[in-house]
Amino acid sequence: MRRNGLSKYDAPLRIQYQWGYEAFKNGGRFNKKGVYLEHRPNMDTHTMQAREWQRGWNDAYYEQLDKVQTNEARARS
Repeated sequence: MRRNGLSKYDAPLRIQYQWGYEAFKNGGRFNKKGVYLEHRPNMDTHTMQAREWQRGWNDAYYEQLDKVQTNEARARS
């Protein structure tokens, strides 16, 4: 237990969301198959923390995809 009676699993989920978002924005490292090497660091894939990390990653991905598609549409015009 940590101070205030909280364990590491009681942390606000926005922290894991932000980690996933920043992992995508900072470039990250991928292997040859396109799999992110630091995918959900130290998290079991079936936990809420891992899902929030993935949600942050996905939000950053789709935000970037929207920017790219908008820029491509402008370039074609």
